[in-house]
Amino acid sequence: MTVSVLWFRTASFLTKDLHVWWPVGARHFLDHLLDGDLASNNHGWQWVAGSGTDASPYVRVFNPVSQGQRFDPDGEYVRRWVPELAHLPGVAVHTPWEHPDGGVHGYPVRIVDHAAERQEALTRYEAAKGRGS
Repeated sequence: MTVSVLWFRTASFLTKDLHVWWPVGARHFLDHLLDGDLASNNHGWQWVAGSGTDASPYVRVFNPVSQGQRFDPDGEYVRRWVPELAHLPGVAVHTPWEHPDGGVHGYPVRIVDHAAERQEALTRYEAAKGRGS
């Protein structure tokens, strides 16, 4: 799994699932990146948030589960970096809340339902589109 995949997943989760204003995430990342570039960082966050100079006519809402399954199909990356999920087999690491022993080693409970937050994000974008007309 590449750093850019993780970055996109994090940015999308913060802006679309938790509804955090993109400059908050951009500022945090820029403060912690060793090779951070202001223009690249901010443009990337605007792109993910759907508020940048991108000409694409759709709203991106990355699904953290399907992204994990696509880029880490065996769950090896998650088990390496999230030891609290190391006991879960295969792709089960991507949906620990669906397993009775998913949180037995201290992994926190799920804080949002992605499907509900995705719909909320899309509803907010539709409302914002109507304001500027």
